[in-house]
Amino acid sequence: MDGAWDAKLCALYGEDRLSKQRQRYAGLVGTFAAQFSGETAPMLFSAPGRTELAGNHTDHQNGRVLAGAVTLDAVAAASFSAAPVITLCSQGYAPVRIPICDLSVHPEEKNTTAALLRGIAAAFQKRGAKLRGADICLTSDVLAGSGLSSSACFEVLTGCIFNELFFEGACSPQEIARIGQYAENVYFGKPSGLMDQMACAVGGCVAIDFENPAAPQVEPMAFSPERHGYALVIVDSGADHADLTEEYAAIPQEMALAASVFGQTVLRGIGADSLFAQADEVRRTAGDRGFLRALHFVKENERVLDMAKALKQDDMAGFLRQAAASGHSSWELLQNIYSSRFPQHQAVAVALASAACALNGEGTVRVHGGGFAGTIQAYVPAAKLSAFVSFMEHTLFPGCCHILGIRQAGCLRVL
Repeated sequence: MDGAWDAKLCALYGEDRLSKQRQRYAGLVGTFAAQFSGETAPMLFSAPGRTELAGNHTDHQNGRVLAGAVTLDAVAAASFSAAPVITLCSQGYAPVRIPICDLSVHPEEKNTTAALLRGIAAAFQKRGAKLRGADICLTSDVLAGSGLSSSACFEVLTGCIFNELFFEGACSPQEIARIGQYAENVYFGKPSGLMDQMACAVGGCVAIDFENPAAPQVEPMAFSPERHGYALVIVDSGADHADLTEEYAAIPQEMALAASVFGQTVLRGIGADSLFAQADEVRRTAGDRGFLRALHFVKENERVLDMAKALKQDDMAGFLRQAAASGHSSWELLQNIYSSRFPQHQAVAVALASAACALNGEGTVRVHGGGFAGTIQAYVPAAKLSAFVSFMEHTLFPGCCHILGIRQAGCLRVL
């Protein structure tokens, strides 16, 4: 890849990352050429991962969230093929092949890449897209299991490719996000909300209100921690997500039980006064933990408004105070820091406590994403960044810290 594409790569990744990204894309094109003959030269696509800024476990209750696309992405080369098959080659994985004559749900494919690919193809076909064979070669630096939504990133990237190849770009980024959620819910078998896909598809920092989950309200927000002298750092706790399905499922289940006291299926619209007025009944129905988790939702849902207001007023100090409150609420009320079934394993708690010690009252730290395992999120003063990383890598393990920025572009055709 020569310098003809430098302007586009600079616009997407910044001049300081140009050389690395030029090599990355050139390697992707070379891998594509080695894997496929291709009818035409491949198009190149990118979709970012995402970070949750506020709204921990609020989207599945039709709540509000703040999220941002990040400067880690998945990139793909794609072109038409003669065979009526969609073939995906992803670095480090066996090829996946989906014949376009069979886009029905395959129960045996649940929780697989094939399920997502088939579901996204089916969603485009239902919208009138003219599917045909295609070859896709993909690589990603969005860390799996990091809370940066590698799965949503993949869904959005694939949707962007299909939108260009088969649908003349007719789908908006918001519609591509819905297609990704559909594939994840119906084909993959995971009842996820829409926050992850929407943030990856739209890009930048966005406030999303899921009061009407079929048509969420998306408001772009200006957000640059670097401008205020902070680095956004995602820290991998080293904890494993294995055997935690019950823990994740219990959160929306207990919140739904609390909502049932008020004749609702979700907690949106229930205020703190109402929750305390019916505290005895909520505790009988959902248990004490269910009551506390419902209180977390009520407070966190309002907190998103306060944090969005702080961003609009360019009030970083106010934003960080609310981010800290979000972290405390997740630990104390939502209780998604460690599994009550495995109390001897508290890697996320260790990471949070270590980060708080390293920051020593400056910046802030909170759990990131689903909790129980995975990552935490820290806002670190630039002057303390090197010391913070050294402290965390000594306490946890080398390479646990990932310094990110907010990427303004969502999913797109790059070249």
